[in-house]
Amino acid sequence: MEFKHKPVLLEECIEGLNIKEDGIYVDGTLGGAGHSKEIVKRLSKNGLLIGIDRDEEALAEAKRKLSGYNNVKYIYGNHDDIKQILKDLNIEKVDGILLDLGVSSYQLDEKQRGFSYIGENELDMRMDRTQQLTAKTVVNTYKEERLANLIYEYGEEKFSRIIAKNICMYRKQCEIETTKQLVEIIEKSIPKSKQKDGHPAKRTFQAIRIEVNNEIQPLENTISDCIEVLDSKGRLCVITFHSLEDRAVKNVFNKAKGICTCPKDLPYCVCGAKEIGKVINKKPIVASEEERNENTRSKSAKLRIFEKI
Repeated sequence: MEFKHKPVLLEECIEGLNIKEDGIYVDGTLGGAGHSKEIVKRLSKNGLLIGIDRDEEALAEAKRKLSGYNNVKYIYGNHDDIKQILKDLNIEKVDGILLDLGVSSYQLDEKQRGFSYIGENELDMRMDRTQQLTAKTVVNTYKEERLANLIYEYGEEKFSRIIAKNICMYRKQCEIETTKQLVEIIEKSIPKSKQKDGHPAKRTFQAIRIEVNNEIQPLENTISDCIEVLDSKGRLCVITFHSLEDRAVKNVFNKAKGICTCPKDLPYCVCGAKEIGKVINKKPIVASEEERNENTRSKSAKLRIFEKI
């Protein structure tokens, strides 16, 4: 299948990075290289782009698309490990980092990967296909309460309890192996009158994907690490697609710009708030109406930008 991925908020990201032609930039979510291609275009032969992805198929496609450029390093890994990755490259500071936390169109559309609720395929949902935890494991082994909590928290699904209950009842009879089986359980769990806001399985599939790929828990540490490795005037651009992701990014940005997070009743600050940079956009940048119409996956996208002192 051809690797298709239309980069979200492309112009806004390029402007936000404030690219210097001889600078060092990191695309921590390389994907189909949609953003990276525009970054590397703006670099001189002395500039460097580091592309990181934990999906080997994405890396292979990025190498193909960027084959005309000699100043790109491709890293099979996770942006959560950015400090170690840069250390291994003997790079101390960089001029800009981009994190696009969304799943690529290719991953969603490639039915065999199990991300999609359309069709019938094995429950997988791994971005890194070498890891052990899969969607099948989550659905068939997690206790009912844990399932319900993750579907509610990560999917913001108000019918999470009944969905989890029905999953557990179904798997007593036989293992849930395919996306079609899971979709049928979800559809039976949500009243028909409430199935008007997109596909009824969308939120549950999102929740399981986030759990499988551990997309939320390490995020605040990752954002902090990204800020730490920025050079003076370096910028971090983060695109989120989920309220939990956006909240984590906002929290770290606020702390990094020196906002005290202590309870108001304390007589003095104990959190050690220290200003190390500034937030470029007070409110997150969202896609234009034109982009939302052209690319439905941009509808929930939010871009926040931070600049190191």
